[in-house]
Amino acid sequence: MEIPMPSSSPTREILFNTIAGDKVLKQVRMTICSSDEIIDEFELLTRNAGRVQQDTLRKILELNADSEYLNRFNLERRTDSKSFKSCIPLCVHSDIESYIQRIADGDNSLVLSGKPITSLSVSSGTTQGKPKLLLFNDELLDSTIQIFRTSYAFRNREYPIGNGKALQFVYGSKQVFTQGGILATTATTNLYRSSRFKEAMKDIMSQCCSPDEVIFGPDFHQSLYCHLLCGLIYSDEVQFVFSPFAHSLVHAFHTLEEVWEDLCADIRHGVLSKRITTPSIRQAVSKILRPNPELASSIYNKCQNLSSWYGVIPALWPNAKYIYGIMTGSMEPYLKKLRHYAGHLPLMSADYGASEGWVGSNVNPTLPPEEVTYAVLPNIAYFEFIPLEKPKGEEMENSSSIHYIESEPVGLTEVEVGKIYEVVITNFAGLYRYRLGDIVKIAGFHNSTPELQFICRRSLVLSINIDKNTEKDLQLAVEEAEKLLAEEKVEVVDFTSLVDRSSDPGHYVIFWELSSGNASEEVLSSCANSLDLTFVDAGYVGSRKIKTIGALELRVLRKGTFGQVMNHYLSLGGAVSQFKTPRFVSQSNSKVLQILNRNVTQSYFSTAYGI
Repeated sequence: MEIPMPSSSPTREILFNTIAGDKVLKQVRMTICSSDEIIDEFELLTRNAGRVQQDTLRKILELNADSEYLNRFNLERRTDSKSFKSCIPLCVHSDIESYIQRIADGDNSLVLSGKPITSLSVSSGTTQGKPKLLLFNDELLDSTIQIFRTSYAFRNREYPIGNGKALQFVYGSKQVFTQGGILATTATTNLYRSSRFKEAMKDIMSQCCSPDEVIFGPDFHQSLYCHLLCGLIYSDEVQFVFSPFAHSLVHAFHTLEEVWEDLCADIRHGVLSKRITTPSIRQAVSKILRPNPELASSIYNKCQNLSSWYGVIPALWPNAKYIYGIMTGSMEPYLKKLRHYAGHLPLMSADYGASEGWVGSNVNPTLPPEEVTYAVLPNIAYFEFIPLEKPKGEEMENSSSIHYIESEPVGLTEVEVGKIYEVVITNFAGLYRYRLGDIVKIAGFHNSTPELQFICRRSLVLSINIDKNTEKDLQLAVEEAEKLLAEEKVEVVDFTSLVDRSSDPGHYVIFWELSSGNASEEVLSSCANSLDLTFVDAGYVGSRKIKTIGALELRVLRKGTFGQVMNHYLSLGGAVSQFKTPRFVSQSNSKVLQILNRNVTQSYFSTAYGI
């Protein structure tokens, strides 16, 4: 069975040139479909997902049959799933890191893929502590466009948008060339520098309010200011608000609280603020900035009349239908503040993927972020799922600790509703049976493809000896303890953690940045106790009782500390669009630890298990 392509009857075709320097390398014909056609295509793909998966694997293995990696395991050009699974082992990034480094260093042979690699994606580095290099190619670009179009079609059916713009908080990153002359940058930058991607985004009516010079500006703070300014200039045309991660949305509107009067002055007089010093940004934004006293007065009055900035987004962008971005996993802690800014507007979680590649689309856009599911697109990669079960006695519903028993991986259509799995991906960009490290739950099926609910990253966050607590366990502990701050009208702005082994026994340290310094010592001491008691992993509780793990420590940070942490990662070449606050800081991450420790203002030890 061939993978179905979009119907060509009522569609229009666009011819793109792929250009390197001044030389046209090839022309790519791309079919642009209506939302109904995209949904029809998705329905066709998912009705027989099993057969589509087999065809997808065949195409991947045929395309990459000459790669050194596949030949190392004696696959011998076979393309059936049985041979593939028996020959090719499961892997993680460290298993292929040396192959990718060879490509980066200039090895032009077919190392991981069947075609030469011209660009690499750099992961954010906040999950594992250092950025990872991954391959980026035309097939990944195609799957990105398909994912985005699919979710857009379903969103547009529920929340139709007109011919307008999107207020997008998107930022490029440094584009560097490796020793071998390969472009290495973030996945976001790889997308937004592509003419094919930009044309596809125009087709689904998500033109950014800001010019490219703002997206690719060298200074994040100047770009953010201009994103807000351009968004206000086109305020009546904005149909939705977007950023890849919820964190950057919250950061953007927190910045608006601080600079709104300057933005009003710019619009009133038609002169860009002196804070914008980058010539390319000044020139591009000045072209669209004209004196508009009426608009400036309207924005000024609306901002003055807001109560604690509640509902600022619909107030300033009255035609916006929703707010869109990744809101699951490590982004969940920002939902409360984002809802505050959003007022009545729905929050919609964006699609499920990683720097390694895409997995699924959100085809149920009316679900809140906490319940969102992702339907796997069976033609963008070949998927396997490792069944995970907890031993008896460790099935606590509110714990995500990783005492899992693994079984042999199963195929896309062989998963069972209600069970949890780790995702394994084989794609067109040189990944074969690659463990993503994500734990998902099967919420149901759309036709014959599963709908996944993201649970957490599988990697450990906190562990001293037999205790094992993940990012999700930490998030649950912080959410429970934060309830104690409500009466004092204080919120946790952001948080991270550390295992401190400088004393014996070692203990957990939780860092909090608070919205104000009004929390009393009594309440903060109670928060430390709550954090300690909410970690219900059996290994942790037992170790605390016999004092082989010391009392949990809550360290309160100065306002702006996590902004300094973000700036540190940006200085390493990352993009704010990809930034995720590290929920665990290892002792080897000395720079971030220095930032945290020099900003500690108060420290509280738990007395939950006695002194």
